[in-house]
Order: sequence, then structure tokens, then C-alpha cells
Amino acid sequence: MPAPSQLIDDIRDMLLDCGLLDSLTPNELLSAAGYFNVSTYTPDQNICLEGDAGTFMCIIHAGAVSVRKINSAGQTIELAKLRKGRAFGEMAVLDGERRSASCIAVSDCSVLILAKDSLDKMLSDAPKTAAKVIRAIAIAMSRRLRMADGQLVEQQL
Repeated sequence: MPAPSQLIDDIRDMLLDCGLLDSLTPNELLSAAGYFNVSTYTPDQNICLEGDAGTFMCIIHAGAVSVRKINSAGQTIELAKLRKGRAFGEMAVLDGERRSASCIAVSDCSVLILAKDSLDKMLSDAPKTAAKVIRAIAIAMSRRLRMADGQLVEQQL
């Protein structure tokens, strides 16, 4: 069932505000907004857990999220603290694998959620828009990988 038009307008505005999908035209952004939902989380609330099935991705609209992973010694390590505009969970949505890390709200958070089922539906209903969304996600992931590669090289020095 499509979201009411006011909610879609609100989600479109949130997507515009986050900047991840800046490559979409206004009509494409409005179309994509219909496939997203909004959720809120309180501090220390789990958004997703390492090892869980990856059924959705998030884009932070407000607040901060801690990305954590358990190392081989069983310790929880914070990999990153993400803020407005950053996406997470996209690897699991794109590749169907289990979550590679846990994401926990650090503060009150508002996130835009794109479920794997919704992305699949967008691919069927609006393939050009879906391709642009996937491309934007891939570019963001590529930037993060390049940064991580740079950090690994610096640690080797």
C-alpha cells in the first residue's frame, strides 16, 4: 500500500536534506520516496545486530549511530560513529549477506529505511530511478572503502 502523499512529501524532503540521492531529479526523488519509511530510535537502542539477516538499509536523517563489531577476542569495537546523511546496512541489502556489524543509536535518531523488498519493488516499478538509487549507494560505499584503504595504509607506516 503506498504511503499517504504528505508522508511521501516529508520523506522526499528528508532525502533531499540528507544529500545521498542528490543525483536524482525532483520527480525521481519523489518516486523513490514512496519506497522509504521513517523510524525513530532512542539512545542505546539496537537498530540492527551483527549476524542478523540484512533486510533493510538506513539513511540517518537526525541523530548519531555507532557502528560496532565484535573482534576475535570477543570485545566490542566501535568502528565508526555516523551522523546525518550517512547510510548503513546497504551492503546486506545489496548482497543478501548477514549484517557485518551492529548499529546502535547513540542519541535520539530519525532514520529513513529502505527495505530489500521495497528496493526490489522499485527495481520492478521504476527501474531507472532504482538504478540511480543503487548507483548513489555504490558511490557512497566506494568512498568509504577508499577511506578505509587509506587508513590501513597509514597504519602500516
